[in-house]
Amino acid sequence: MDWGSPQFVLAIIAISYGAWIVNNWIRAKHGYELEDEWGGKSGKSGKNDPDEQRKIELLSNENAELVGKIDRLQERLQVLERIATDPAKRTADEIEALREKN
Repeated sequence: MDWGSPQFVLAIIAISYGAWIVNNWIRAKHGYELEDEWGGKSGKSGKNDPDEQRKIELLSNENAELVGKIDRLQERLQVLERIATDPAKRTADEIEALREKN
């Protein structure tokens, strides 16, 4: 086969289309988005799956809970930083003031 022959060009085109079909078949089998020849994408298969929606809801709730924990930890860290950087006299006075309230 000659490098510049029409058969060679057609073979390259056939191999390219074959690879594209195999690629999309594998992506569809595993639930990934499919691409068309212009780079556009279709939605992920199983997009309206109730199990997937439930997982998203559970992950969103867990994310909100973790954000709350992070906020509380940041507040505690700020207190610890203030204690570490404040002069010892002022910290001791604040502790004594708290003891006197109780």
